[in-house]
Amino acid sequence: MRRALGVAALLVLAGCAPRRLVPVPGAAVVRVGIVVDQAAGEFSATGQFRVLGADGDILAVVDRGVAWRVEPGDAPDRLTLVRPDRAAPDVVAQPVTVRPERAQDLVLIAGRPYRGEAVVLRGSTGVTIVNRVPLEWYTQSVVAAELGMRGDDERAAVMAQSVATRTFALHNRGRREALGFDLFATVADQVYPGASGEKDAVTAATQATAGQILTWHGAPIEAIYHSACGWSTEAADQVFRNGEVVPYLRAVSDRYGPGDSDYYCRGSPSFRWRQEWDGATLSAVLAQTLPAVLGAAAATPGRVTDVAATKTTPTGRVAELVVTTTSGAYTVPGNRVRDVLRPAPDRPLPSSLFQLYPQRQGGELVKVVAAGAGAGHGVGMCQWGAVGRARAGQTYDRILTTYYPGTRLERVY
Repeated sequence: MRRALGVAALLVLAGCAPRRLVPVPGAAVVRVGIVVDQAAGEFSATGQFRVLGADGDILAVVDRGVAWRVEPGDAPDRLTLVRPDRAAPDVVAQPVTVRPERAQDLVLIAGRPYRGEAVVLRGSTGVTIVNRVPLEWYTQSVVAAELGMRGDDERAAVMAQSVATRTFALHNRGRREALGFDLFATVADQVYPGASGEKDAVTAATQATAGQILTWHGAPIEAIYHSACGWSTEAADQVFRNGEVVPYLRAVSDRYGPGDSDYYCRGSPSFRWRQEWDGATLSAVLAQTLPAVLGAAAATPGRVTDVAATKTTPTGRVAELVVTTTSGAYTVPGNRVRDVLRPAPDRPLPSSLFQLYPQRQGGELVKVVAAGAGAGHGVGMCQWGAVGRARAGQTYDRILTTYYPGTRLERVY
């Protein structure tokens, strides 16, 4: 989601022993898109598994490790199953369910292990494979990826992340119904590596909050979060394009003392950062990013002559950027600034909380320096701030109600 402290390295399948966590009765199930509208997909399991047709009938009982390939069928609701034990493929109606015979076994989607079961769908042009998984199993994997292993003095931050992760998932169930699932397994929603990303200590902290979510007027909140705020979080309406005021997503200071570094998120590697471009490099970067963000109007932007932050939010984040080139002036909205001022083509700027320092020689732009703070969009819970607050002795419920003011912590199952 929304940048994490760092995605933990995935374990190889052989080192991923199944946990014995049993889903709490009545707990929710979420659907996560693992393979989304691709030309083909593959499924298997770590133990014997059933392949069920759209009507629930058993199409086959398959031995562990035997992989089936799936491709689009000859009609919008049909799938082609390529079986290793048959010369000719089977063409069947969607959906197809892949269900391990034993609860402790894992389903394999594109070779990666997941708890729960897989549901295979026909996408708009290709195939989609969804992991249908109990919410607690989903949560423990996401938290391990989005926050990772923490020391005992930081356990409250892991517990806070667990509640935020669970809440985000419940809030967004059904959001991507047109695609056949609830959540992407990437930063588009929350990073979900499946069973191979789990960590024992994280799982224990997650289980300690099982069933707990944050609510506003009785409904799960939009519990978004980011890596590091730099000094203060920002109100949602100041960052996101729709400009909607969300009462519990407002600016919250991370300061705890009078010093220059007296902020809870100071442990972040991106607490303070600096990025610079020479004139030629910046022109080359913007020649790619401006058309990608602004479209045909910026198809040939020319050489950059100036870059200026013309509007800022109440906490100092850049709300509007104007790039002046030999071809004209281009206005970039705040929610796309990080995508335009990229340090490299595959890496956005850490945050929009920065100041620009252009340098000129003989009237020509030769260098631009961005001095910034924090990482991510700045809305909701500051993950590194949560870590700092946990180290200071704050409880997970206090951390949560600080970053999401006015919300209630409730156990829903």
